[in-house]
Amino acid sequence: MKLGRRTFLKLAGATAVGAAATACSAAPPASTPSSAPGTSLPPSTSVAPPTGPPDWEALRNKVSLLLPGDSGYDNAKRVFNPAFDGLKPAAIAKCARPEDVQAGVSAAALRVPIAARAGGHSYAGYSVPDGGLMLDLGAMSSVDVQGEQAVIGAGAKLKDVYAALGRAGRCLPAGSCPSVGIAGLALGGGIGVLSRKYGLTCDHLVSAQVVTADGKLRTASADSEPDLFWALRGGGGGNFGVVTSFTFRTDPAPSAVSVFSLHFPAGSANEVLAEWQRWLPEAPPELWANVVLSGGSPVGVRVSGCYVGDSASLGKVLNSFAGRTGATKTVKQLDFLGAMKYFSGSENRQSFVASSRIIGEPVDPAKLTSAVTGRRGMDLLIDGLGGAVADVAPDATAFWHRKAIGSVQIYSQADVRNRSVATDSVAEVVNGIGLGGGYVNYIDPALPDWMTAYYGDNATRLKQVAKTYDPDKVFGFAQAVTPA
Repeated sequence: MKLGRRTFLKLAGATAVGAAATACSAAPPASTPSSAPGTSLPPSTSVAPPTGPPDWEALRNKVSLLLPGDSGYDNAKRVFNPAFDGLKPAAIAKCARPEDVQAGVSAAALRVPIAARAGGHSYAGYSVPDGGLMLDLGAMSSVDVQGEQAVIGAGAKLKDVYAALGRAGRCLPAGSCPSVGIAGLALGGGIGVLSRKYGLTCDHLVSAQVVTADGKLRTASADSEPDLFWALRGGGGGNFGVVTSFTFRTDPAPSAVSVFSLHFPAGSANEVLAEWQRWLPEAPPELWANVVLSGGSPVGVRVSGCYVGDSASLGKVLNSFAGRTGATKTVKQLDFLGAMKYFSGSENRQSFVASSRIIGEPVDPAKLTSAVTGRRGMDLLIDGLGGAVADVAPDATAFWHRKAIGSVQIYSQADVRNRSVATDSVAEVVNGIGLGGGYVNYIDPALPDWMTAYYGDNATRLKQVAKTYDPDKVFGFAQAVTPA
């Protein structure tokens, strides 16, 4: 993916739907997490659905609530992609504490759709439930770094997470778009520029506070609700419940992170991608790199990335690749926070259509370049995996693609007038590149095999978790994990 505006927006890739996370600040929650350590609940029993719409006025007495026509409603429902401006929630609950989330779930469950909005970067607009209840978690945005751990609220955005960690001298691998929410990012796995060194964001999750479909606040960790804890690490935002806070394990912030960008002669895309696929898997985990293929005639190519260490050490790893591909390079040594700012994209709203596939084994570069030949405004953003990501077994968390070489995001600019054209074009490329798999944080309603693509063999267990915690599909949406 490319540096700047479009690049690391997509790397951050948050689908901040339905499952959110935030630590409620000073006062402890009124509702004690319901499950005892070391236990998982038996499958829930479905109940007869209630009748009639929610009592919005009764809910307004408990939570700050916006209804259509209220001052601030139109601004409150806006998300990152303007394509979803036409969606109209029946109500927006401005949640400031877990009890607000509980009140909203209890009022609306099985009456109207429910979705949480944290960063608002759901690629399919799922955090704006048309005719339903949006749980706006923006006020639940505290970031409290406590020694080696960080307690982070669901509404926290990455720019605020990084700033707090940087001040404390700590590090958490995450995405790069500054306005992406930590919630959707972590719940979908969390690929980022430091993943090869430190792992995915979800690999650092210690525990989460979750409001489940029955309105109860639960603690999910290795010792409490372990199946739910497993599912929250890669099972995708919007599923199983609404997270209200995350506790993450952090690492000491590296003193040096060296960043680089490489540019190549015109017409060399196939050669660069072939060499990248040989080079990166053999590189030390301190190195992360992507490849961006830009549609056109010829297809453009560039590579960027970073190295956890000084620029001299980066040079030893980078020079051979640059020499074999005829690259011109730019290198800069920064600290941790400086590197995160370097990769951060624009916070301006952007209209786009996107999908994803996974490179499991080396792919013929011509399959990818031919698919975007002549398609201006379309990029294939290939993010490297491996390293610490691959050190975890595919079934140890819900994130399945542990052994992959990289993820491929198919990204097309699309304003309101040409969105259908862009959607068709993206679908053609998805089919044309001949790859399987997919990254749930780049969720695509048109992906035909999405359940298997996103979750692989973990899909069966995820469905069982859904049966336990949301048997009646309270948090259902078009691409929700539904009960087995």
